Amino acid sequence: MRTPKDVTDAELAVLQMLWERGPAAIRELTEVLYPHDVETQYSTVKRLLARLEAKGFVRRDRRESVHRFHPLVDRDGLVGRRLERLAESLCGGSISPLLTQLAQSHKLTEQQRQTLLAMIDEFKEPPKRGGGRTKGNPG
Repeated sequence: MRTPKDVTDAELAVLQMLWERGPAAIRELTEVLYPHDVETQYSTVKRLLARLEAKGFVRRDRRESVHRFHPLVDRDGLVGRRLERLAESLCGGSISPLLTQLAQSHKLTEQQRQTLLAMIDEFKEPPKRGGGRTKGNPG
């Protein structure tokens, strides 16, 4: 499967609105993204959605007269792809330097530390036997 192209910052702003608000029409997105310049920016949002659709990040629902756009990738999926590309280009594919840098350069709250430790513990557990699916083991 080929990796989809990345999104630009402007396309990301549109995706974020779709993630937060759910499926939306071009005008609805334009009113949120450009509340003081809806008429001028409508064509910009229309172009951004067309590019996102061509890249496979959104789907257009054409069943009604006003088309609504649905995100086809969630925030975690996009973050994961971007981190993998970043690790590949900066760290020879290893994600460890990225995680180390994030942990050292940002003040983690106690809750964030506990969440991180719980995830690490989860990955330490040996795979369960008996044919059941586990995280990271699609079966």
